[in-house]
Amino acid sequence: MADFRIAEVTAAEPTAAELGLAPAGKPRGMARRAWEVFAENKLALAGLVFLVFIVLFCFVGPLFYHTNQVTTQLSNYLCRPSGAHLLGCNDLGYDQLGRLMIGGQTSLEVGIAAAIVAVAFGALYGAASGFAGGAVDSVLMRIVDAGLSLPYLMVLIILSVIFHPNPLTMVFIIAVFYWFGPARLVRGETLSLRTREYVQAVRVLGGSKTRSVTRHILPNAIGVIIVQATFAVADSILILSGLGFLGLGVSPPNTDWGSMLSGGLNYIQSGGYWWLIYPPGICIILTCISFNFIGDALRDAFENRLQRR
Repeated sequence: MADFRIAEVTAAEPTAAELGLAPAGKPRGMARRAWEVFAENKLALAGLVFLVFIVLFCFVGPLFYHTNQVTTQLSNYLCRPSGAHLLGCNDLGYDQLGRLMIGGQTSLEVGIAAAIVAVAFGALYGAASGFAGGAVDSVLMRIVDAGLSLPYLMVLIILSVIFHPNPLTMVFIIAVFYWFGPARLVRGETLSLRTREYVQAVRVLGGSKTRSVTRHILPNAIGVIIVQATFAVADSILILSGLGFLGLGVSPPNTDWGSMLSGGLNYIQSGGYWWLIYPPGICIILTCISFNFIGDALRDAFENRLQRR
């Protein structure tokens, strides 16, 4: 009896090269996709480059460009730009370029610190309000509505007159009336996040409300928080500059860009002392625009990340 051997033939699947397809690459992470979306915004990249420059200019520049910003030197009264003073001097004899660096330090420090304090408190307040819901949410939001209805500029002027205007007090004067906006935004985000399955699971497993807010609500609302923080820095710098322009900024010998701009306006009609006006004004405008461009790009990046999740 003949033995019949049955040969099993397995059909080989066509490769990607045979089909004319490119081999599949390693999937990109969310951080990389977010950076690609951010990098598509050329204005945001330009703003990021300018912010790096302005930070180096303000904080590293004084290490190489040494000036006396403490004692007045009336012999240099309103001297024009020269080799000794690249941007001239102001009416007290301070070197204007060195003054621009010192004023930038104050403006950036106060702006960033006030934004961190306001956004951090507003985020916690808004998350707690939205997660609690009911009557607690209604009462807490009515407080926010009352704060938003106040003429904040007038209140800021009154507070800056009452308290000694140094950088630390300016941080809290600005933050105490800026946290209302972040609180409302984070509260709206919390209302949608608290119904998610992972938040409900914490409740079922007996987790505390504090854990739900700090470990699940706030981390998932980080996109809204970061974007709002970038806008808050720009707004805080503008508020500080406005108070300084009105003569209510930080006390001498400290200065900020708004105070420098205010001092230069006294001489713009009497001799064209442009170096007293344009440098601080340009720094204020470009710095605030840069933060706004970065905020817009970050918002697009986080929205793209959420859509892909």
